[in-house]
Formats: sequence, structure tokens, C-alpha cells
Amino acid sequence: MARTVWDSTVGKKTVMAVSGLVMLLYLVAHMIGNLKIYFGTEEFNHYAHWLRTVGEPFMHYEWTLWLIRVVLVVAVVAHAVSAYQLSRRDIKARPSKYVHKKPRSSYATRTMRWGGIILGLFIVWHILDLTTGTVHSGGFETGKPYQNVVDTFSTWYGNVICIVAMLALGLHIRHGFWSAAQTLGAGSRTRDRALKTTANVLALLLTIGFVAVPVGVMTGVVS
Repeated sequence: MARTVWDSTVGKKTVMAVSGLVMLLYLVAHMIGNLKIYFGTEEFNHYAHWLRTVGEPFMHYEWTLWLIRVVLVVAVVAHAVSAYQLSRRDIKARPSKYVHKKPRSSYATRTMRWGGIILGLFIVWHILDLTTGTVHSGGFETGKPYQNVVDTFSTWYGNVICIVAMLALGLHIRHGFWSAAQTLGAGSRTRDRALKTTANVLALLLTIGFVAVPVGVMTGVVS
């Protein structure tokens, strides 16, 4: 039964919607945590340490954090695979160009695929930069996330990578949230306007919230 659901277009769209909402919840929490950097070194580093001790003593050190990471990896993979397969299915269903041009879609809709690729590459870079320290500039310091973040956004390329990715994220959420609502049956003629407004507000708040960190470092507010 699970295979039958997965093989259907509706099933893949549902997987995309649910995995997208899981990632959206994480992004909201992640943004709020990131903004703690404006409260200073001690506050931000304490928050980073707290993430590793959540659930103690019932959960061992970092177990909750790793559980969150596993859920996120599953969500990202499920989202990416279903998006790719739906895209391929759409191409196969329409091998030739339309005789008449399709109605012009929104900029966010037309950039969903490229936005997804940009975000996927950003996630890899972000992990290698601030989690493992593999590509980090200025010397990665374990247990000092505040200094690591400042190091990253003290470079021009760190700012460019983050800001471009966050703009892509905003467009992705703007279209994706509304699409997920439609897929899960939350949309209706009376609720569509409210859902689109919610999507726009979420996209704007998350974009501004995440971009605020590199901007804070660039302007010297965070140093």
C-alpha cells in the first residue's frame, strides 16, 4: 500500500508537502535561535550548548540534537526525491512544447527548481562551514559558535552565499507553503487569500530573520 501511494502523483505531492512543513517548522525555530546572536557571545554560546543538552538526563548528551538531525535529513531527502521525480514525470507527460503559451506564472513558481538546487548546495556548505568546520575561514573553534559565525560573515563570499540562499528560500517558501496547503486539502476559495498572505508573511519574516545575521556582522553590530 505504501508503495502504491508513493508511486502516485498525489502520494509524491503529499510527501513533498509534509516534508516541507517539517522543514518550515525547523526553519522558524532555527531563525529564532540565530537571532540570539544579537544578545552577545555568552547568550549565543549558551543557546548552542543548550541544544546539546535538551532532554537530559532522560536523553544522553546530544541525543535530542541528533534525533532532530535525522528527522531533517529524512525530510530533505524525501522532499528532494519527490520533487525530482515529479519534475521528471511532468517532462515525460509533455515531451513537446505547448502550441499556445501557458499563462504566466509567478517568479517564485518559475524558480522553484533552481531555488531547490541553490538551497541544497547551501545546506552542504553550511554544514561544512559551521558544523564540521571543514571549509570554515579563520580557524574553526569547537564550542565557540558565536566566533565561528562572525568569522564566516566577515568574508565577502560568506555573505554572498548566505544572502543569495536566503532570497531563494523566501521565494521557495512563498510558493511552497501555499502549494502544500492545497495538496493537504487546506485550501478553498474562501481560505486561499489568507493562505497566500500567510505564505508571503512567512517568506518575508524568515528571509529578513536569516539575512539579519550576516548584515549584523557586516555592519559591526555583531562583532
